[in-house]
Amino acid sequence: MLTKTDREDFLSYLTDASNMAGGSADVLLMPESTAEVSKILREANEAGVPVTIGGARTGTVGGAVPFGGRLVSMELMASMGPIDTDARKAVVGPAVVLSDFQKAAEAAGLFYPPDPTEWSCQLGGTVATNASGARSFKYGATREFVRRLEVVLADGDVLDLERGRCLSEDGHLEITTRGGRIIGVKTPTYPRPSVRKNVAGYMSGDAVDAIDLFIGSEGTLGVVTEIELALIPKPAAFFSGITFFDNETALLRTVEEARRRSFESRSGSVQGIDATLLEYFDQNSLDFIKEKFPQIPDTATCALFFEQETTDENEDLLLSEWSTLLEENGADLSHSWFTTTEADREKMRSFRHALPVAVNERVVRNRQKKIGTDMAVPDEAFPAFLKFYRDLLGASGIEYVIFGHIGDCHLHANFLPKNEQEAARSRELYGRCIAQAIMLGGTVSAEHGIGKHKSKYLYVQYGERYLNEMAELKRTFDPKFILGRGNMIGDRFIQSARG
Repeated sequence: MLTKTDREDFLSYLTDASNMAGGSADVLLMPESTAEVSKILREANEAGVPVTIGGARTGTVGGAVPFGGRLVSMELMASMGPIDTDARKAVVGPAVVLSDFQKAAEAAGLFYPPDPTEWSCQLGGTVATNASGARSFKYGATREFVRRLEVVLADGDVLDLERGRCLSEDGHLEITTRGGRIIGVKTPTYPRPSVRKNVAGYMSGDAVDAIDLFIGSEGTLGVVTEIELALIPKPAAFFSGITFFDNETALLRTVEEARRRSFESRSGSVQGIDATLLEYFDQNSLDFIKEKFPQIPDTATCALFFEQETTDENEDLLLSEWSTLLEENGADLSHSWFTTTEADREKMRSFRHALPVAVNERVVRNRQKKIGTDMAVPDEAFPAFLKFYRDLLGASGIEYVIFGHIGDCHLHANFLPKNEQEAARSRELYGRCIAQAIMLGGTVSAEHGIGKHKSKYLYVQYGERYLNEMAELKRTFDPKFILGRGNMIGDRFIQSARG
């Protein structure tokens, strides 16, 4: 285990991609094994000292930013065993980088679909936040691929959690630790929003799997030290397209139809269009990256990036179905881009990832922080929510872009303030976006998590009763509340749960 006690030696560890200021810690610890993590937590628990867990620090909500106590970086726990091609699974340490794992899976003829925008994130972080991304439209979030977890609790004891082994009954679970202790758990009772992407709060429901309480718990219940992930067969090929529209209504019709037909294909009722991703770009987004992609037509007011798995047998049929769908809805086919080759598909994905890069460059130039939304709403509410975004941001006078996962009714509206006055106004408008999403039955966080930045909005979504339930759940696994202080659950609810 590596230890750093001089603050100057770990200044870069005191923040994450949120750029939250004021981080501090007494010591930085870098364990290399589950036993070392157990020792760190046991000693901290006995002393009542808070512990913050970090990895690649790519999170955008301040979850890895410590405010006192001990900081634990998992970066040295990057072991990756051989991929089991027969069982289609792999066992990895939490510090394995997502892109490295995906390359290893593909080399073995397999596929790991979760694809958050930041490919340098570590797998432990993706489990802690239940990360998703563009491909979640077809494959779901990280949760869908986690088979087993090894988790160290605050007192140093260890849980071995395997999917399907421990399900709640009548709102209760009993989990046995490696040390033989039986932990009785009351699972949360709050209804979850009717959206496909939601990482706001602990898992709730009628039959909660114990493993799912820890996926998306943001380091507040325990520390993940080993992960077993499921893989799927590598798709034979993909058909991808970036299509431009001069009319947003036409794009929305295309998305609605592609979404409907994709769901029908997955249900087995028909064979045809089944998009792995549907991504949206508004006109401001296109203007932002036009310098890097001068092929974008001047007439385009919005664009749709789609991807579809194909085989030799169905490729011609699917290309024809997509072409017909786009033509019927008025896409600018003469200027749109299509490919079935892997090299060109990666160029298209680079198009998608160029926008966040360009936005961050503008933020740095403005010497301000980007303020970006992460809400998702039910399908039927989406057109109204997009209009709300458009009207609110358009009238604000603040530079903005709207882009993202339109297949899941989950767009990112990024405010790009130029000065402190615009920043204050952006924060006010962000609050109005939160209120509107909740009013429409949506979630305050679809993929980026709650962390420290959004804990007050989690309260707005769920209210007093359910935040108290979350605090009680945390107390079950972490009685002294040493883990991830400030993440998800506000201090008021922690103090109440302490009694």
